[in-house]
Amino acid sequence: MVQQKDTAIAKQQRRQMAHLLEQGKEESARIRVENIIRSDITTELLEILELYCELLLARIGLLEPKECDPGLEEAIKSIIHAAPRTDVKELQQARQLLVEKYGKEFALEAVENSDGKVAERVVKKLRVEPPEAVLVDLYLKEIAKTYGVDWPKGRSKQTSDRDSDDDDDDNPSSGQAVKNLEEPLTTEELTKATPPRDLGPKSPVSIAPPSPSTDNLSPRVKLPGPPELKPSAKMSGLKKQTPNTQAQSGPKVDDAEDGGKKGVGGKIPDVDELARRFAALKK
Repeated sequence: MVQQKDTAIAKQQRRQMAHLLEQGKEESARIRVENIIRSDITTELLEILELYCELLLARIGLLEPKECDPGLEEAIKSIIHAAPRTDVKELQQARQLLVEKYGKEFALEAVENSDGKVAERVVKKLRVEPPEAVLVDLYLKEIAKTYGVDWPKGRSKQTSDRDSDDDDDDNPSSGQAVKNLEEPLTTEELTKATPPRDLGPKSPVSIAPPSPSTDNLSPRVKLPGPPELKPSAKMSGLKKQTPNTQAQSGPKVDDAEDGGKKGVGGKIPDVDELARRFAALKK
């Protein structure tokens, strides 16, 4: 939590440094950037002490004897030496437990670092001294680069000039045309060549097939078409009634035709019969 808080504060301070550089207040930015450097050093120190605590936790069995194990002496003395200069309560509690475990003399040696067992990087992080000018310049350049500020003045122009010079070096020209490494294709080879599949106009409409799911394992693409007309209940009832009526009316028509034939004469008369009828009519 402490490291996250320091990181958030450092980001806000970097924005302020970028604003000062943009306004041309370089001296003010150089003074304030020292707070950012000190905050970063404190964050690095906390990370080192966190690693030492994890080491003690991994080798918890070596803490049972009264005498300090040589493999843990550097970690224990570094925690006892650096914990009072931090704001982490957990480190203060761990330091107190270690002092009670190994005694006051052991703790005094760790605080004064009389035997030089405290880690050198921890001692270096705890030194209170102004940062070097080179480090300050590096911080200001990185902040200006991150937030797009032209500092020092004309730096962006120099960078663009260098990029253009690099491009010129990548593409040198001696004033002579470069020969083609491959001979051009002839017309016969071009006519025999198979055109690519992608050549030609493409359809403006493309349909992506649906992906299968647990509800539909074999999906199909449904194209838009004319709607399917389903007969209504009334139409289906009329269709059922039509064959019945035809079946009922069929025999009646046949009977009527048979009756008509029987009423007229029963059968068609032949030629002799017709001649006799004409002779009877003349008399």
